[in-house]
Order: sequence, then C-alpha cells, then structure tokens
Amino acid sequence: MKIEHFAINVEKPIEMADWYKDNLGMEIVKKDENHPYTAFLRDSEGRVMLEIYNNPTEEVPDYRHMNPLIVHLAFVSEEPGEDSNKLVEAGAIIVSDDQLADGSHLVMLRDPWGFSIQLCKRGSPMLKKKNS
Repeated sequence: MKIEHFAINVEKPIEMADWYKDNLGMEIVKKDENHPYTAFLRDSEGRVMLEIYNNPTEEVPDYRHMNPLIVHLAFVSEEPGEDSNKLVEAGAIIVSDDQLADGSHLVMLRDPWGFSIQLCKRGSPMLKKKNS
C-alpha cells in the first residue's frame, strides 16, 4: 500500500489551499468552494495529496496552540533557509531552525492559520527516488 492523502479539518480551507499552491508548490487537484469547502492538493511529484476541508460539525483543532511535534506537514527543501524566508514574507511564522549533527537542516514554521509545516533538508535523504 501507499499513502494517497492526509486530511485535516481547518477553518479556511479554500484560502489555505491557495496559499499552499502559491507558496509550497502544491497543485490543486480538486476544489469545492461550497460546503464543506474541500480541496485536494498534490505534491510537486504527484505522489501524495493533502486534503483540507472544513467540517463544522466536528471540532477544528487549535493548531496554533499545539506543539508542532504533535502534528506537522513536512516538505523536502533544498534550501530551508531561503524557503523559510519566502514563507515568512507570505505570512508564515518560524518556530524553530535546527541544524543537526548528521547534516540535516530542519525549519519548523506555522502557516498563516497556525498549522505546522516543516522544511527538511536531510543530511542523508530518507525518501527513495522515483524510478524513471
């Protein structure tokens, strides 16, 4: 099996989908601007999707006050420092910026709605390259 998507209940899914498209290189595959305001976004390689929606019958977690280590969405970044600066200019907030002994560079941020995103440049990549 492989992961198709990860879903999160958020306050403003349409605005969030547009921000992720504009600032994180995700592609909107499907967007419903009517209730429940669902958007499916796929990563730049088309291998994993993120579903963001608003279901008012269920609690929207208080992402802004959650420790980012509880839940976050991590992106591979060749230049976490530069990419985090661009995200801050777009409204994100830096939570931490860590250089690890193994050569990894990890930057944790919160998007404008408080959801935690991480930029990862691993000292030794953990994902397999897709065979051509």
